[in-house]
Amino acid sequence: MSFMKIGRPFQISLVQVSLLLVSAVALAACGFHLRENVKLPASVQKVHITTGVGDFQRMLARALEVAGVDVKDESGPGIAELRVPVATFSTDTLTAGGYARITEYAVRYNVQFSVIDEVGNVIIAPQTISMQREYSYDATNTIGNASEVSQIQLSLNQDMVQAILFRLQAVTKHQMATQAAAASATNAAPAAASSTH
Repeated sequence: MSFMKIGRPFQISLVQVSLLLVSAVALAACGFHLRENVKLPASVQKVHITTGVGDFQRMLARALEVAGVDVKDESGPGIAELRVPVATFSTDTLTAGGYARITEYAVRYNVQFSVIDEVGNVIIAPQTISMQREYSYDATNTIGNASEVSQIQLSLNQDMVQAILFRLQAVTKHQMATQAAAASATNAAPAAASSTH
């Protein structure tokens, strides 16, 4: 009896560990990833997002707010513009099975965007990011196929938001490096002048 009582907590802890592992795998499968904090340029601390894609715009706005950006409902003086004129999904056939049945598809996602800072300078010229995910089609499970496509599109939206934030972060790093180089050149000039006297 005492042996059973000692063994029971150990079994519960194994179940708990298993549940945690299953949860982690499920979260990774649906596109959830822990992201590092993103530092964005000072010139886009107030931004208006222009895009006609509701879900993508909401996700992008939420990610910008988490990064400390004040997302505005309308454009105006002193407000940067993040423009997303294109955000489109398409589906392509990859392979076909017997009797010309399609067995694999690729969901492709193309997003074009540009960023103009608070004073009208282009800080990111129009550029396109393309992503894709592949999935197998089960002709006997059309509901499951539709659900899988929805999950893929959600995952692509999440990854696209992160890709745009990382492009903005790269601008920040470039600006900081440029400012540091200018500051060191300014400091070096008086030192060189004083050494000539």
